Amino acid sequence: MAAAARFFVRGAHSKLSISGVGTGPQSSFAATLLKLSPGSSSSTKTQRRHVAHFTFQPDPEPTQYGPTEKMNMFQSVTSALDNTLASDPTAVIFGEDVAFGGVFRCTVGLRDKYGKDRVFNTPLCEQGIVGFGIGAAVAGATAIAEIQFADYIYPAFDQIVNEAAKYRYRSGNLFDCGSLTIRAPWGCVGHGSLYHSQSPEAFFAHCPGIKVVIPRSPVQAKGLLLACIADQNPCIFFEPKILYRSAVEQVPVESYTVPLSQAEVLQEGSDVTLVAWGTQIHVMREVANMAQEKLGVSCELIDLQTILPWDVETVCKVLIA
Repeated sequence: MAAAARFFVRGAHSKLSISGVGTGPQSSFAATLLKLSPGSSSSTKTQRRHVAHFTFQPDPEPTQYGPTEKMNMFQSVTSALDNTLASDPTAVIFGEDVAFGGVFRCTVGLRDKYGKDRVFNTPLCEQGIVGFGIGAAVAGATAIAEIQFADYIYPAFDQIVNEAAKYRYRSGNLFDCGSLTIRAPWGCVGHGSLYHSQSPEAFFAHCPGIKVVIPRSPVQAKGLLLACIADQNPCIFFEPKILYRSAVEQVPVESYTVPLSQAEVLQEGSDVTLVAWGTQIHVMREVANMAQEKLGVSCELIDLQTILPWDVETVCKVLIA
């Protein structure tokens, strides 16, 4: 998986000796982390993980949004789409194989419930899927497009960055396609090889006019997806597919939103700030615990959640403090 974390060392308060950092693989900091790695050859006993390189850590059950049900991530996505179709008669869902439920079952049952005119398949043409979504959104529909795997979003790159992102700007705000949301399964599972494992958010992270969002859990996935659908800007919503079934939480049944462009501080710390998103949040939880236990280093962990536009204020506030 693409390394989705950036490390910030607060020199004034750090307990680490960082004189060797950046001088190569022999730096003391790098060497220490290598020795602590479960897969390091220097370990006397190699720890193997056969399914995932992390352990999912659920968040506390939310109580502010009403009754909850046990859901994994793909079920929370389905719940968000169900809520949208029920409350918005203009909402349509389209993409490759979404009519039967999709390869990850995120749209299962929705065609039967809402009809073939609102949940329907498209040809295998990502450029056409996004182009159709732009047109539908401009015409007044709430358009929810699915790219079957994030790896195949590249044929639609021109439609996203040159059309969807710039539609409002080039018309002087007379027209827009802000009601377009593009969903795509994202990241590795462990057996997807090069065309079913990619994390392409960096390609879109520098494009004004769109929003890019990646959740860490079922509760966040539903709230952030509903926020994307309601937002008046075209959004790309990447869904960590390794979490589709492995991540389980108590998720509110009714609609709710998690604010976009608002990072969340998951763990307070005084020495190092870890910034991550999506699946990598759970890796960073383990890194933070390891650093505390083995090195006595206090780590702060921030979930960025929205990659573009990202929450500069929250991240910079903790670095300056």
